[in-house]
Amino acid sequence: MRIAMWSGPRNLSTAMMYSFGARPDFAVVDEPFYAAYLVRTGLDHPMRAEVIASQSTDPEEVAISLTGPIPGGKPNFYQKHMTQHMIDGIPTGWMKEVTNVFLIRHPARVAASFGAKYDNPTLEDIGFVQQTRLYEELVAQGQTPVVIDSSDIRRDPATMLERLCSAIGLAYDPAMLSWPAGGHPADGVWAAHWYGAVHASTGFAPAEGDLPELSGPLAQLVRAALPHYERLADEKL
Repeated sequence: MRIAMWSGPRNLSTAMMYSFGARPDFAVVDEPFYAAYLVRTGLDHPMRAEVIASQSTDPEEVAISLTGPIPGGKPNFYQKHMTQHMIDGIPTGWMKEVTNVFLIRHPARVAASFGAKYDNPTLEDIGFVQQTRLYEELVAQGQTPVVIDSSDIRRDPATMLERLCSAIGLAYDPAMLSWPAGGHPADGVWAAHWYGAVHASTGFAPAEGDLPELSGPLAQLVRAALPHYERLADEKL
């Protein structure tokens, strides 16, 4: 099985990669289109040069790797993808050959977390519009992608991971509930900037509290993203 997990940034996506990476039957890959995205957009992300040097910048080559031999000869392949990376010129035809899952999180939580690490984020930066577009495109092609909310996972990881595995036809493995501290060998080079909290973890963080109260541009960002979150939340497990 090949699982493409689609989310925006600051969305439990790295913890989910660690969760599947803790299974002995899974290889994982971390944001394989990131370098290609940076080259095509020219965005000045943290560690831009290091990211571009660490991955293929040819999106067609990346797409082939996602449907080719699975790393390490493992039977299953978990692919952590950022929806904002899927700009014009990044191929999507390969998505027909994988099991697509959409990981969502309330935009207030995303904006607060991402805004603390990245100055002046825009709607394009946090991936909500792209996430809805990809979901709707897959539905139009006859797929029924699974949607799961990160807040639900944090509230009850075992139950939600069991439900996710059942929904995609995969046997649940309790090994998914914990992982060693310090990161994963498949971490992208950008982990040094973004992954501090999850590197200190050995499992999913506890349930989240009240939504953060935001003002100014971040509040405007939340208002713009909210309809896209609500559209997918209507479909969640």
